[in-house]
Amino acid sequence: MVVTGRQADRERLGVAEEAVDELRKALRGAGVTLPSLRVDLVSYAGDTADPPLVELGRCTPATARRLAAVLMRAVTEGEER
Repeated sequence: MVVTGRQADRERLGVAEEAVDELRKALRGAGVTLPSLRVDLVSYAGDTADPPLVELGRCTPATARRLAAVLMRAVTEGEER
């Protein structure tokens, strides 16, 4: 089977979209919402075989603090193991 340019592009985009979905689900489980979380389409337009970047976007200070607390808790729990 020959992979065409369009197929390769769809695969690249699919990798990034799956990552966004996984991150959104994990964040939701931790009570965090990043409203601008998405695939960065500018990096998708580049001439590369790499998947596009994931844009974490902007958030409120309260959301940033919630995210920091979740990450710190994960780090602390990891150190206790």
